[in-house]
Amino acid sequence: MRVGVYPGTFDPITNGHLDIIRRGSKLVDKLIVAVAHNAGKGPLFSLDERVEMVQDEIDLINKAHAENGIHGEIVVMSFGNLLMHFVEENGAATIIRGLRAVSDFEYEFQMVGMNARLNASVETVFLMASDRNQFISSRLVKEIAHMGGNIDQFVPERVVERVKDKFR
Repeated sequence: MRVGVYPGTFDPITNGHLDIIRRGSKLVDKLIVAVAHNAGKGPLFSLDERVEMVQDEIDLINKAHAENGIHGEIVVMSFGNLLMHFVEENGAATIIRGLRAVSDFEYEFQMVGMNARLNASVETVFLMASDRNQFISSRLVKEIAHMGGNIDQFVPERVVERVKDKFR
């Protein structure tokens, strides 16, 4: 079984993340969406809230896949250890990452080099963000919402409400 890991903070999960999840799930038999503890980033949502939001969206994707005869499993897990340790513990051979811009590439290039030194048998696969999602980031979604802007086109409907609730 080919297992891949798509790690992130998902604070909050965006339509861009969901696009990468849908596309990445076609590359492996099992995709683990790994929600990072990452307290250093000062997340808006707690780890439990982020896992719940991601799980809600993954449930919808899994349901749609089942209805359309798409095989493969997508699961949500949290982690607070080194990504490479999490990957190894879960028998994954692939890390899936999304790229939006050149600035993403520079950071991801460094991470691939470090991860390869930790475990050369794990490959990183990059998926380019689709054109309608290239500019979306969780950070910008939070800034827009904090300033009273409309985030409906950037995150799923249930996430919109949860973000709004945080800023009320």
